[in-house]
Amino acid sequence: QVQLVESGGGLVQAGGSLKLSCVASERTFRYYAMGWFRQAPGKEREFATAITRSGDTTRYADSVKGRFTISRDNAKNTVYLQMNSLKPEDTAVYYCAVRTAGGLGLTVRDYDYWGQGTQVTVSS
Repeated sequence: QVQLVESGGGLVQAGGSLKLSCVASERTFRYYAMGWFRQAPGKEREFATAITRSGDTTRYADSVKGRFTISRDNAKNTVYLQMNSLKPEDTAVYYCAVRTAGGLGLTVRDYDYWGQGTQVTVSS
């Protein structure tokens, strides 16, 4: 079972930046696609971005496209989420997740293992 630990969340003003990290417990991390999701209070968990195991293909939700960048370092078992030009509506708990099947997943049910989440709060 893959364990994931997110870090890097915090409080930032609108227009600012944060970089989230997610470290996986397994060296098999390099064989899996990874995703970042977020969940705002009272809302469903939603897809933000995903990356293939090699890192050569990424997908972004329209709401974050052009502002967020996903990347990974397989040697460090780590996936990153660089968030720029943050808006108050980006406020949420951010979760990383592992997809053990092939290809990229765009929904919650496509992923098998989840981290505990890290809070991101953007003030106006």
